[in-house]
Amino acid sequence: MDQVSLVIILLAALLIPLIMAKFKINSLPTAVTEIIVGIVIGPSVFNFVNTSDLISQLSTIGVIVLLFLSGLEIDFSLFKKRRTALTPLEQKNAVNTPKYSPVRLSVYAYSTIIVLSLLLAAAFKVSGLFSDFWLAAILFGTISLGIVIAALKEQELLSKAFGQTILLISVFGELVPMMGLTLYASVYGSNSQSLWLLLLILAVAALLLLRFKPFFRFYQNINKSTTQLDIRLAFFLIVTMVTVAESVGAENILGAFVAGIVLKLLNPSETTRERLDAIGYGFFIPIFFITTGVDLNLRTLLTSGKTLLLIPLFFLAYMVAKIGGYWVLKLRFKQANALAGTALTATTMTMVLAVLRVAKSMKTITSDQSGAFLLAALLTCVISPLIFNKFYSAEKEDLVKTAVHFIGANLSTVPVAQQLRKGWYDVSMYTNHPENYQTYHAQVPVTLMENFTAQDLQDHGVFDTDILVLGHIDAERNYELAKAAKAYGVRRIIVRFEDRNVLNEHEDELRELGVEVYNTPEANITLLRALIESPSTLLLLNDTENSIYEVRVLNHLYTDVQIKNLQFAQDITISQVIRNRKLIAPNGNTTIMYGDRLIFTGNKQTAAQIRQALATAN
Repeated sequence: MDQVSLVIILLAALLIPLIMAKFKINSLPTAVTEIIVGIVIGPSVFNFVNTSDLISQLSTIGVIVLLFLSGLEIDFSLFKKRRTALTPLEQKNAVNTPKYSPVRLSVYAYSTIIVLSLLLAAAFKVSGLFSDFWLAAILFGTISLGIVIAALKEQELLSKAFGQTILLISVFGELVPMMGLTLYASVYGSNSQSLWLLLLILAVAALLLLRFKPFFRFYQNINKSTTQLDIRLAFFLIVTMVTVAESVGAENILGAFVAGIVLKLLNPSETTRERLDAIGYGFFIPIFFITTGVDLNLRTLLTSGKTLLLIPLFFLAYMVAKIGGYWVLKLRFKQANALAGTALTATTMTMVLAVLRVAKSMKTITSDQSGAFLLAALLTCVISPLIFNKFYSAEKEDLVKTAVHFIGANLSTVPVAQQLRKGWYDVSMYTNHPENYQTYHAQVPVTLMENFTAQDLQDHGVFDTDILVLGHIDAERNYELAKAAKAYGVRRIIVRFEDRNVLNEHEDELRELGVEVYNTPEANITLLRALIESPSTLLLLNDTENSIYEVRVLNHLYTDVQIKNLQFAQDITISQVIRNRKLIAPNGNTTIMYGDRLIFTGNKQTAAQIRQALATAN
């Protein structure tokens, strides 16, 4: 019977994502759907599945792996002070932007969550509806990091200030309740030991981090499909930290969470994280979520009048606890997005499940109360993402075009500027030749300047740009201006350098500074060779509708996807994939990996949008 129940659970885990994809159910998180299916196949409805020792053990492993992966999701770089100074252009654009960083906003927002959670817990205790003050405060302060990340990824917001702010609030929504749960279990648990022993968990974590950090890169270099050393290391960390946590009287989920943080600080490769996700979300975690639903007996829960009262009250408490973040988010973001972000942070599931699991083992909560907390959490996961998707729209700061400034208006730069203006670029040109100004100013925005000294260009804001193109024919002038622009802080500089003196080392000097150098003769030679070897190249170059693009894939929505299954596969032609500095001749079955560089052709209107989508860090 145990094996039959397990088969049914695994079949449900297989069918759920297929059915959700078939019927385009995007608003409901997969974890929530799995719990609902567990309720349906469990004693609440059809009674097909009953939990056994085997299923319970797999479920326990599932929650441990889930908390491990949650620790692995935390991006600690968001907490660091940015040492790289803003470019003058970024400083200029930031003048009208409220001076609230994502870290500062998230600290303020979660501080309001802590205060409101304590007040709500006190209200429940005073009213007699739920007497455990600290447990209620911990539950009300939780946020589901996994669901928040999924929602932000879907909107491609993780690389933007709004997404980073919501992500950090959610990180606090797992870290703080986890620490609170540990202290709660240590004080009120029957098997708890001295609080100072909890420091052993951090000490062991620090020791593991220091011990394995020097060798981790070596492990990655020798990793083979038959050894999978990075995965072995991950499970070694999990088992070690879980064992230490249980030995000092803490909960195993704390050890798993800390193990995830340790591996994150070891900076694993994207491939390692994907394989760990595959193991967790492919097997153990779905069993945990479905089993959670199976264990919820609605027939019993819904017969209790007090439980029926607690479900909407707990739901309101989850939502109200996060409402203070609305006014904090309004300090930087528009009103609709502040509402959307507040609603998204109200989603809570992962930590609620972990907290309830610990509380039930400590016998500090009844099954009815636990069920009410869980059903209320389910409601937040259904309603909050709907509110977020309804109200969110792009911020003005995310819609700024890439600024490109050309120094030198001539036959080689003006046509390029004309084409770039049709895409997502804000183009300006500068010349010191009146005749060139008269020729081109009606075709593109050209500014006539008397002098092209570095100080003049700086005073006129020419260096305040994302990309600076030095297309003047004078190589030495371009060299001097490129160095001045680099010192000023321009991030990307493209220089035309045509000096016939082979002993001139200025070109090498520019390359060492990170400046991109080109010259017309070499470009012509490359073009002629291409025409000889590939006659169709001329058709492509003369095509006014299509162009060649290169992009680095940073958007996880398009990784681990075969080319033929890309949603825009019919709109572009991918000719080369560059992976680990090696060229790959792609076909429809080639899988796009994170960090790949794609060289593709496509319509100039749609290809630019596709390129932007692929390059959006997510």
